[in-house]
Amino acid sequence: MSDYACYFGNKITFPFAAMLGVVPIEQDNVIKIFSFAAVVLLPPTMIASVCGVSFKHMPELDWPYGYPLALVLMLIAAVLPYNFFK
Repeated sequence: MSDYACYFGNKITFPFAAMLGVVPIEQDNVIKIFSFAAVVLLPPTMIASVCGVSFKHMPELDWPYGYPLALVLMLIAAVLPYNFFK
């Protein structure tokens, strides 16, 4: 009976050990995606936060193309890291 239990224990241990090796690989892929998203979205977020602050003396607020310029800067700041790391 002991040999029989040992046989089934070994039979179960191999797939379990194989799955334990696969889980970190899948987690690494998820972390890579989140890191990539953070790198791409961080510069536009910084530009939006700086342009969104309402100071008394901001010349961009009086420019007719200040808002579109900020949008273009955010788009460029998102595309450049994407192209660099792609």
